[in-house]
Amino acid sequence: MPLVEAKQLEKTYVSGDIEIKAIRGVDLTIEPASFVSFIGPSGSGKSTLLNMIGCLDPPTSGQLTVAGQDITKLDRNTAADFRGNTIGFVFQDFNLIPVLTVYENIEYPLLMVQKLPAPERKKRVFALLEAVGMADQAAKYPSQISGGQKQRVAVARALVTNAKLVLADEPTANLDRDTANRVIDMMKQMRDEFQTTFIFSTHDPKIVKNAEIIYTIEDGKLQRTINENGGNHA
Repeated sequence: MPLVEAKQLEKTYVSGDIEIKAIRGVDLTIEPASFVSFIGPSGSGKSTLLNMIGCLDPPTSGQLTVAGQDITKLDRNTAADFRGNTIGFVFQDFNLIPVLTVYENIEYPLLMVQKLPAPERKKRVFALLEAVGMADQAAKYPSQISGGQKQRVAVARALVTNAKLVLADEPTANLDRDTANRVIDMMKQMRDEFQTTFIFSTHDPKIVKNAEIIYTIEDGKLQRTINENGGNHA
């Protein structure tokens, strides 16, 4: 079963008498454990599509299924619960909470969404700290670690709820080339280890080069390309 499936998906924004079609008749299928990039110029609709898949912005029409759930039929509260339990997010500016430690930032979704007992939370957080190579930084605050380390923490936080899907909006935009490549490698390793699907909205050729499937979006329309060399980078 596909993890994400869209059929004739449309998103129209209305401002006064003006209608803006951000997404036009999109069909797509994304399988579990995929590494996928949405690319296109600014304003092409890629962030809108990512937000719809993430239950942040409802479509105007069409069908959108994520992890077997038709998310177009969810009300606001149910969508929030589904999002918290199924989808992780990684942002270009990391979005870590400055007053929380590395450990507490990763633990935070478990407190907000899943209400797990403390021993289970600790087990999950430390497993991910080890996986992203940040166990020795657990007590530090975001201001005390580098940009690459912050993004590692953000990826761990996105996965701590056992998310089936991670949506990453320009996750390497604030990283230098070497750090970006290391973060990309880490995300691919996490995909292989946890069978998590990563979908990127990006301009970064380093991510595009590593993507196995590339969706080019222009004027709200979609074109799919399979990258035979996905997984290699210079």
